[in-house]
Amino acid sequence: MILKSIHLRNFRVHKEAVLDFSGKLNYIVGGNGEGKTSILESIYYLCTTKSFNAKADYEVVKFDEQGFEIDGLFSDITRDKVKVIYSLPENKKNYFQNSKIVSRSTEVIGRFPVVILTPADHAITQGSPSERRKFIDSVISQANETYLKILLDYNKILRHRSSLLSKMKELRHTNLTAEFDAWTEKMVESGTELIEHRLLFIKEFNEFLRDSYKVILDESEVPGISYSYLDDFKGSEIKDRFMELLRERKEDELRRAANLIGPHRDDYIMDINDINLRTYGSQGQHKTFQVVLRFAEFFYLKEITGKTPLFLLDDVFGELDMERSIKISEYLREVGQAFITLTDFTNLSFLEMKDEDTVFRIKNGVIAYA
Repeated sequence: MILKSIHLRNFRVHKEAVLDFSGKLNYIVGGNGEGKTSILESIYYLCTTKSFNAKADYEVVKFDEQGFEIDGLFSDITRDKVKVIYSLPENKKNYFQNSKIVSRSTEVIGRFPVVILTPADHAITQGSPSERRKFIDSVISQANETYLKILLDYNKILRHRSSLLSKMKELRHTNLTAEFDAWTEKMVESGTELIEHRLLFIKEFNEFLRDSYKVILDESEVPGISYSYLDDFKGSEIKDRFMELLRERKEDELRRAANLIGPHRDDYIMDINDINLRTYGSQGQHKTFQVVLRFAEFFYLKEITGKTPLFLLDDVFGELDMERSIKISEYLREVGQAFITLTDFTNLSFLEMKDEDTVFRIKNGVIAYA
């Protein structure tokens, strides 16, 4: 899959911008605040319907404007024209594929797979369990539409059950028990499916993780991810254990009016040579692991979906030593189409430029081909 071109209107600092991309490496060069990252952000919108860098769509609209538009042309077996339009007065966003409106994001996610590596990825290995769940959920959701639907359904169930817990705590309504039990049963059904999908994913994904790690470092270090679920339960009867824990913690849930058990509370343990990365890893090991996670995600999605994802890298090389930067730049040649933001080329002589690559220079939202 290739993104041939993109057209932006009133998107961040870009009043009007048109970029024709190379099918290989695309370097987007400029100072801080000039509009580099927003190019990646607009590509991410086309692939997922949302931003990776903003909590709400209105944040993306250029100052003093009434909305934004993004047009993109994808080329694969077929050509797809994709458009995202957001109206600030209506606070409404529409997504179009080949002039037909797509009403649900679930119909888009995974259709144009994308992988993005940013400095914020430090939260995956160093942050809270929610950051690791977010990463894993995003990868599986792009590869498996069924998983995405189960995840969305599970989150709705959690909200209903949480609301009931609050009512039962505040109002002491015993007549809500039957309704609460029904939602609990639904939570166990959906949650068990999520756990089973995650277990299968981790088993498959670890192979891609190890392969990518070997390329960037060597075989002296072996990375891995394990899934810690239902209070680190390791048995096969997941559903029974789930229900058992809910019975044990029912009073705690009622007292705290919170869903305390389930895959929304689980964690993923990342390690190198069986040593916990979050607890004992060096900064260099953390950064390498974060990069490897994204390369593993790329090759996993390519294998599972049969499509070549777009690879977005935002200001990554500035945080890496020379040796690892060289390895990563060489590895990018195996990826296909990639979009890389840089502040300059001064200390990046290892980035070998080829005729098939394209360099864009950006200043104050104005784009020039270098």
